[in-house]
Amino acid sequence: MLNRRHIRIKVMQSFYALLISKNNSLDKELKFLYFNIDKMYELYVLQLNLLIELQKLAKKRLGILKKSRIAKTTNELGYVNFISNKIIETFADSISLEEFTENKRANHWENANEYVQIIWDEVLKSEFFNTYASIEKPNFDQDKQFTLNIYKTIIAPNEKLADYFESENIGWLDDLPFVNTVIVKEISKLSEKKSFTLPELYKDEDDRLFVKELFQKIVLTHTDHDAIIDELTPNWEYDRIAGMDLILIKMAITEFLKFPSIPTKVTINEYLELAKDYSSDKSSFFINGVLDKVLKKYNKEEKITKIGRGLF
Repeated sequence: MLNRRHIRIKVMQSFYALLISKNNSLDKELKFLYFNIDKMYELYVLQLNLLIELQKLAKKRLGILKKSRIAKTTNELGYVNFISNKIIETFADSISLEEFTENKRANHWENANEYVQIIWDEVLKSEFFNTYASIEKPNFDQDKQFTLNIYKTIIAPNEKLADYFESENIGWLDDLPFVNTVIVKEISKLSEKKSFTLPELYKDEDDRLFVKELFQKIVLTHTDHDAIIDELTPNWEYDRIAGMDLILIKMAITEFLKFPSIPTKVTINEYLELAKDYSSDKSSFFINGVLDKVLKKYNKEEKITKIGRGLF
């Protein structure tokens, strides 16, 4: 589930927090970094459970509609269709999702059901719900498309939901775009004959180790990079370089020197993308220029060693 780019984001955030707090406890900060990554996984589970809670709410509201003897409308079939939506049922039937939810108490919606109601009310007002309500017994692909419509157009961009997540965990606001992308991919690849199992948080042990190694190495060596950055930015006073730009440059230099299996081109591209999201509009051009100079100088001095072909 977790990719290297998001690992870099979490390490960047933790490194920034460490610099601001001036905390000297590396072990403590590393544990907190792993904790934040685990919390991101909880956010992923919460969003899956939101779909399940929407289905439960639809069932409850349909029961109220029937008891109140309200005249049947085309929308009633929409309720019926959603209650038996095969995509939501796949998540609801997932043993791994249920176990994680129970063990980690990762279903906040019981105490925050107003957000489930907000989302469902938006669903009812949507054009695609009216379309869904006109289908007699939708097939698997129609259920999938409807669920994707809900997620991409209502859940993912919902500002009230984002505000709620931020109030629960300030780091979740940065995690939300990544988590939403993962869930859209999970829904898209579901098949009718396959059950759903929660993916592993880390792709493999190497990725889990990458968290530790990148964080420790940037913390322990970042001051070593001050001289080269100062030398290669003659038109800038060192203390006038944006703090986030410095962090990204130092993280990239650390990867140049300390991670022989990561191609330098990959490192540069990754940190330029992070600069676009986490620094100023012109930062990516500045960072690219500095890293290009660093790379040329260190290659000339034979300070960079990469394992394998095409890694420079």
